[in-house]
Amino acid sequence: MPPAHPFDFDAMADDADADKLKEECGIFGVIGLTDAANFVALGLHALQHRGQEAGGIVCHAPEQGFNSARRFGYVRDNFTKQSLMETLPGPLSIGHVRYSTAGSKGPTQIRDVQPFFGEFAMGGAAIAHNGNITNANALRRELIERGSIFQSSSDSECIIHLMARSLQRTIPERMEDALRRVEGAFSVVAMTRSKLIGVRDPLGVRPLVLGQVGDGWVLSSETCALDIIGAKFVREVAPGEMVVISEQGVESQFPFRPQKPRFCIFEHVYFSRPDSIIGGRSVYETRRQIGVELAREAPVDADIVCPVPDSGTPAAIGYSQESGIPYAMGIIRNQYMGRTFIEPTEQIRNMGVRLKLNVNRALIQGKRVILVDDSVVRGTTSRKIKEMILDAGAAEVHFRIASPPTAWPCFYGVDTPQREKLLAATMSEDEMRDHLQVDSLRFVSLDGLYRAVGEASGRKADCPQYCDACFSGEYPVAPSDMIEQGFEIKAAE
Repeated sequence: MPPAHPFDFDAMADDADADKLKEECGIFGVIGLTDAANFVALGLHALQHRGQEAGGIVCHAPEQGFNSARRFGYVRDNFTKQSLMETLPGPLSIGHVRYSTAGSKGPTQIRDVQPFFGEFAMGGAAIAHNGNITNANALRRELIERGSIFQSSSDSECIIHLMARSLQRTIPERMEDALRRVEGAFSVVAMTRSKLIGVRDPLGVRPLVLGQVGDGWVLSSETCALDIIGAKFVREVAPGEMVVISEQGVESQFPFRPQKPRFCIFEHVYFSRPDSIIGGRSVYETRRQIGVELAREAPVDADIVCPVPDSGTPAAIGYSQESGIPYAMGIIRNQYMGRTFIEPTEQIRNMGVRLKLNVNRALIQGKRVILVDDSVVRGTTSRKIKEMILDAGAAEVHFRIASPPTAWPCFYGVDTPQREKLLAATMSEDEMRDHLQVDSLRFVSLDGLYRAVGEASGRKADCPQYCDACFSGEYPVAPSDMIEQGFEIKAAE
C-alpha cells in the first residue's frame, strides 16, 4: 500500500535530530600557546553541535613542521587520547568539525575532512572553511581544465587550488586573491608556519569571533568555544575583514568591496549554542524573546507550555512568561543516547523518536498542551512527537514554532533538503496543521523574528538586515551552481 503522503516516510526519520536543519561546520584556531592543538580540541568539543560526523586538526611546530589528524566521529572519542595529541605539537593549530552531506562514511571519504593542507613555494598552509561556495562547480571545472588535481569532493578545496595558482608573493595575499574569486558564504581560519588567519565573506553570513587567552590569540565560530579554554572575547571579525595574527599581534584589512551585511538569522534561531553571544546579543535571550513574540502573535487557551528539547526550551520559557501559562518539562530527552547506540535494525527504527525523547506522562495526561519547537522541516519528527503526546493522554496539542516556515533550501553552509521535501514549500500553514493532525499550528512571523533579534521595526523589505533566504526565498548571493542545475529562484515581486 503506498504511503498516504510523500512526507510520511523518510529515510532519516529514525533519528530524532534528522528532521532538523544542520549547520555543516565549526572552525577554531589558536596561536601563541604551548601545545595549541590541545586547546583546539577543546574548542572543537564546544562547537560539536555545528558538525558531528568528523573532525580534523592541523598544527605546526618549528622542529617537526606541519602535522595533522583527521577522524570520523565525535571530538571526545578521538582528540582526547594522549597518544594522538602527542603527535600534534606546536604553538599554532587550527581545527574543523563537519557534517557530511553526500556519500557514506568510510575510508574513501576521510579525504573530505578538513582542514586542507597545501605546500606552496613560500611554505605550507592549512585552511578550514565554514559555509558554502556557490560557484564551486564552475571553479572546479576551470581549475581541472588548467591542470589542478583535486583530492576531495569538498568545495573548500577550491580555495587551496586558487591560492596555488595565485601570483601574489605571500600566503595571506594569495588567500585574499583566491577568496575574491569565490562566491557564497565563507568564514575561514587558516595557518602558515607562523601566522593564524581569519576571514569572513563581505556579507558576513557565517560567524567568526576573535579571542585572547594569555599571550595567545583565538579564532572561533562562536563565543561559547572561547569560554571552554578561558579565553576573553575581544570582538567579532567584521564582514569582509581579514585578520592576520603573528608574534607582532593582530593586523586587520578589508580586501573585498564593502556590502551591507546579511548575517544568517538562523544562527539566532537554532545553529548557535544558547550560551554564545552574537552581535552583542545573548543567543538565549533572543530565543526567549522569539517565544514572547509567538505568545503575542499566536495566543491559545491551554494548560501547559512544553518545549521540544533541547532547542525549543528558551522560546517555550518566553512563551510561558508572556502568556502566563505554566512552563513544564512535558518531554524528557535521553542525554545518553549516542548516534551509534545500537545497530539500527528495522525494529529499532520503528521505535523512532522514542529512543531519544520520552513523554512525562503524569504531567501531560488530560492537559491542553502547547508544544514549542524551533522549526518544522519535513514534519516527520513533529508528527511522531504529537502522537507521543496524545498517547500520553493529552486533551489538545498546539504547535508553536520559533521560526517562520522553512520553504527554501540554504546554499550558504547548511545541510537542507531539496525544496520539494520541505513541508512549507508545498503546504500552507493550515495544510501543515491538517497534515500534522494537531489542534493548531502557528509560526512566528518574519517581522516577529526580526523584532526578537533586536530590529524593533521588523524586517526592511527593500534591504533585509539578515540573510533569511530559507524563509523568504530571497538569496543575497545567487546560487549559480544550483541555477545551472535547474534550480529556480523566487521571481522578483
